[in-house]
Amino acid sequence: MAPRPPEPRLAALDASPALAERAYRALLDAIVTGELAPGERHTQEALAERLGVSRQPVLQALLLLRSQGLVKDEPNRRGVEVAPLTAAFVQHLYAVRGALDALAARSAAHRPRPELREPGMTLIRAGRAAAAAGEPRALVEADVAFHRFLYEAAHNPVLAETAEVHWHHTRRAMAVYLRQPVSVRTVWNEHLAMLNAVVRGDARLAERLAREHCEASAQTMLRLVFEPPAPALAGDPVTTRRRR
Repeated sequence: MAPRPPEPRLAALDASPALAERAYRALLDAIVTGELAPGERHTQEALAERLGVSRQPVLQALLLLRSQGLVKDEPNRRGVEVAPLTAAFVQHLYAVRGALDALAARSAAHRPRPELREPGMTLIRAGRAAAAAGEPRALVEADVAFHRFLYEAAHNPVLAETAEVHWHHTRRAMAVYLRQPVSVRTVWNEHLAMLNAVVRGDARLAERLAREHCEASAQTMLRLVFEPPAPALAGDPVTTRRRR
């Protein structure tokens, strides 16, 4: 009987895919929270040094971030720029969000959903607590969690997958917006109204409230972040207080 040929040796597994995923998550978190601000430029070497890894996992992470529109190449190809946030981009983002959110809310409310009241209220309480504590990062996460809750309640995986990449951009926009001195009490009142409509099974109302909520959020963000403040007039209360 002829001897069996030696089995081919298995190549040692490279740990870089797991490291690349960790690098991606770290850079994604830094971008969406504003630690890496819109318009900032970075080299792969500098990012690798900050993360304490080699260039290879950073390169793989940047490829994914580039495909998601979160970074773009610099003209000289020596580094990347964090994608800027512009008024036009925010308008386009929230136009898509409005359509998707409205569909998610309508689908979630296709019948009365009393089982959604308590988990929804838990998310609303968390959001209000983050607002009261003045914690922007927790507030962004609470807002996204509430909207994802509605998407999950819609039981439409294609809808949820379509919206997934937009959450990264939404978190970025909200992180910039919440640096302004704004009150978010109205936002959570609107969330409560949407939840009530879904729980009652009022699909038309839930759809309208979700769309109006998104439109209002976009207009507020555009006004506070992208419109220059009006110059104070002599004698107005603000000017008078500052002079004192």
